[in-house]
Amino acid sequence: MKLPLAIGLVLIMEVLLMDGIHAAKRRQTKIRDRMIADRKCTTGPMDLLFIIDSSRSVRPFEFELMRNFVIDMINFLNVGPDAARIAMIQYSSQIQNIFSFKTFQKKADMIKSIKEVIPLAQGTMTGLAIKYAMSIAFTEKEGARPLVQKIPRVAIIITDGRPQDRVTEVAAEARESGIEIYAVGVQRAEMSSLRAMASLPHEEHVFLVETFDLINQFAKTFKDKLCSVNHCALGDHGCEHICVSTPGSYHCRCRPGYTLNQDKKTCSAINLCSLGDHGCEHICVSTPGSYKCRCRPGYTLNQDKKTCTRCSKANIDLVFVIDGSKSVRPENFELVKKFVNNIVDALDISSQGTRVGLVQYSSRVRTEIPLGVHTSAVAVKKAVNNVVYMEKGTMTGLALKHMVENVFTEAGGARPGSQSLPRVGIVFTDGRSQDSITEWAKKAKDAGITMYAVGVGKAVEDELQEIASEPVDQHFFYASDFNIIDQIAENLKVNICEEEVTGQETIKDPCACETLVAFQQDTLSLLEEFSQKHILFSVE
Repeated sequence: MKLPLAIGLVLIMEVLLMDGIHAAKRRQTKIRDRMIADRKCTTGPMDLLFIIDSSRSVRPFEFELMRNFVIDMINFLNVGPDAARIAMIQYSSQIQNIFSFKTFQKKADMIKSIKEVIPLAQGTMTGLAIKYAMSIAFTEKEGARPLVQKIPRVAIIITDGRPQDRVTEVAAEARESGIEIYAVGVQRAEMSSLRAMASLPHEEHVFLVETFDLINQFAKTFKDKLCSVNHCALGDHGCEHICVSTPGSYHCRCRPGYTLNQDKKTCSAINLCSLGDHGCEHICVSTPGSYKCRCRPGYTLNQDKKTCTRCSKANIDLVFVIDGSKSVRPENFELVKKFVNNIVDALDISSQGTRVGLVQYSSRVRTEIPLGVHTSAVAVKKAVNNVVYMEKGTMTGLALKHMVENVFTEAGGARPGSQSLPRVGIVFTDGRSQDSITEWAKKAKDAGITMYAVGVGKAVEDELQEIASEPVDQHFFYASDFNIIDQIAENLKVNICEEEVTGQETIKDPCACETLVAFQQDTLSLLEEFSQKHILFSVE
C-alpha cells in the first residue's frame, strides 16, 4: 500500500508543480504585456469632435455626467497641435460651437470652457448636428488637418432620444467624407437611429446604455481602442522617412519636398520644375523641396534669379609658350605660328578684351609678344608672323618660370587678379625637357593659371601631365591621338563654371566661363584639323 501512496503523492506534487509553473508563466506574460503596453501605448494624433445632445429631455444631472465624460476623455488623450486636436459642439434645435479644433491647445483651457457650457434645452436635431460637423467643424478653416495627412477624423455623438430630423443620408455623407462616427445612446435612444449614424462595424461603433451612469463603459472601450500598440515604435514599419502612428495602425509620410510612392512606404523627390510654374527663363534645376534657375551657355543669371541676360564678349589673358628647339625644324615652326594665328582669329582682342602674349623657348627664353601690347587681331597675327625661329635646346622648365615671373604679371601686361579674368597658358613641345619642370609647373597652377600641354613627336607624356591643370586628362593632348576631344568642352565647363562644393555654391563668372569654353572648342578643333592632315611636327 505504501508504494501506490508514494506514487500518488509524487503525481500530486508534479501536478501542483506544473500548475505553479504555468501560473508563474501567466504572471510573467501579464507583466511583460503590461510593460509593453506601458512602453508602446499611445493615443496618437487625431481630430476628435464631441457632439453632445443638450435637448430638454436630458436632465441637468445627466448633462453633468456627459460633461464629466468629455473632461475624462480629454484628460486621457495626448492633446496638442501634432497629437490629438479636440473640438466640441452641443445641439438641440440649433447648434452651438463650444470650441473648434483651432481654439485651444491646452487641456486646462478646454476643460474650463466645457465647465461653462449651459444646456440649450430644446429639440433633438441630430441630423443638423452631423451636417454642421461635416461642413464646418471638420474643415481646415476651423483647425482640422488636411485629409491628405491621413489624420483620423473622429466624431462621438452622445444622445438620449430619437432624432427629430433625418440622419441616414447626412451620416452616410459624413462617413464618406472621412469621418469615423461613434454613436452612444442613453435610455430612450433608438438602436436603429444609432446604427444609421455610426460607422462600420456597428459592434465597435454603436453603444446603447440604460443610464448616463453607464456611459463610462463606452469610455473604457473607446480608451482601449485608442491605447493600442504603437506600430511605429516597434521599428518594423518599413517607412523610408516618417512613420505616423494611428489607433491600431500606422501610415508612412515623406519629408517636405518628397512624395509618397505607390508602395506607401518609400518616397521620391518632387520635381518642382516639372510643374511648369517655376518661372525660370532658361533652365530649371530641381532640388528636394525646391529648385533654382540656370542660364544657357552665353548668358548670365539676373538678380531676380529667374531671367537671363546674354553675356557681352568675355575676355581672357592668354599666353602661348612655343617650343623653338632644333628638333622642331623651320617648316614645322611656321605651321605652329599658323596654328596660333588661327586661334587668334577666334578671339575678341582689344585693350579691354582678350589679351594675347607669346613666349618662345629653346636653350633660353624670349618674350616675343607681351600681353596687351597689341590691341587687335591683325596686329597680333602680324607680330606672330615676325617671330624668328630660335633652334637649339629644350628648356621647358625655364620657359614656365619666365611665363609666371615675367608675362603673367601686371608689369608684363596681365590684368590684376582682382578682376577675376581667366588666365590661360598653352605650352607646345615636341620632346623631353632638358631641365626640371616640376617646380614651375606647380607654381603656374598655384598662381591660378589654367595650363594646357600639347605634345607632339617625342614629347614625354609624364611631363605633359605634370604641366597640365586638373583634371589632367582634359588639359593635355598628344598630336597623334585626339579621340577624347569631343568630351573636353563640357568637362571643362563643369570644372570652371558654377559648381556645387560640399553643399555650398562657388559662383564664378559664367560669361568668363563661356569665353574659356569657346576658346577650348576653337583650340581643339584646330588641333584636330592639324592632326588629321599630319602637318604637325615630324617624328625624328
